[in-house]
Amino acid sequence: MSAAPLIDPFHRAISYLRVSVTDRCDFRCTYCMAEHMTFLPKADLLSLEELDRLCTSFIGLGVEKLRITGGEPLVRKGILTFFEAMARHLQTGALKELTLTTNGSQLGKYAQALADLGVKRINVSLDTLDPAKFAQITRWGRLPQVLDGIAAAKAAGLRVKINAVALQGFNEDEQFSLTEWCAREGHDLTWIEVMPMGEIEPARLGQYWSLRELRRRYEDRYSVTDLAERTGGPARYARLEESGQKIGFITPLTHNFCESCNRVRLTCTGELYMCLGQEDMADLRAPLRASPDDALLEQAIRAAIARKPKGHDFDYSRQSVSGQMTRHMSHTGG
Repeated sequence: MSAAPLIDPFHRAISYLRVSVTDRCDFRCTYCMAEHMTFLPKADLLSLEELDRLCTSFIGLGVEKLRITGGEPLVRKGILTFFEAMARHLQTGALKELTLTTNGSQLGKYAQALADLGVKRINVSLDTLDPAKFAQITRWGRLPQVLDGIAAAKAAGLRVKINAVALQGFNEDEQFSLTEWCAREGHDLTWIEVMPMGEIEPARLGQYWSLRELRRRYEDRYSVTDLAERTGGPARYARLEESGQKIGFITPLTHNFCESCNRVRLTCTGELYMCLGQEDMADLRAPLRASPDDALLEQAIRAAIARKPKGHDFDYSRQSVSGQMTRHMSHTGG
């Protein structure tokens, strides 16, 4: 396979691949999916062996960071065999980081095995520490199970970053209690603006909480210092000087982070989305299955990267949403 790196039309090197291994999840978070979701037929999903081949092709083309997502990735049957397959690229040094984003429900079962396979850090989605509110926002989730999973990850030596979606009227009152809990537990915390994806009902418009306002609230209580640090994702970081902890801000609406985008997203059906906020995608399943040789697949990957747009068009106004994506976040991967 050619060693020429993947460079998009705006001279960004693509070194980060997010891979959704399933659209299924054991939660039904209100901002992510409908309560009664229609999931893909299992026959439509790529096999774990096919996902291995696809990811290996991307790694051969210069991808150095692989994040496994879903749905909830740890509900995919046999998922550890896929992590085992990817671990071989860590061992050769071709892959610099293998990680995942999870809702935490299965970490009690898998945390130690993931650590043993070379996973060093994980992101856990957690929007509230209130059990009743947690049940409300996830519909099916139980907070104690997730907290036990996070504890298991910490015990296994995994670095945990908490991802919290900022939701007006829901967790505004927990900004500081969640921050202080993360400080006590040694977890980093990143806040994310809710994105206009999937079925947007009028109530969803009212959920939008600008991270500019959230940051101003931090500045009223703490000395906040911007950090130059980047971890390969879209977050911008600041340090709360009084606690020393790092806070991340993912702001697709109040601050478009596209100028430094180095990532693409692969779905469990082989669709490659060059931008989370655009509908354009490339079908990699067809070239993958057309030949056991990877020449067609590499050609398709390069053609897709050549179409990567400069940025997305997410925008909220008072009464409507611009740049809305019809697909649910669980389809593309968080």
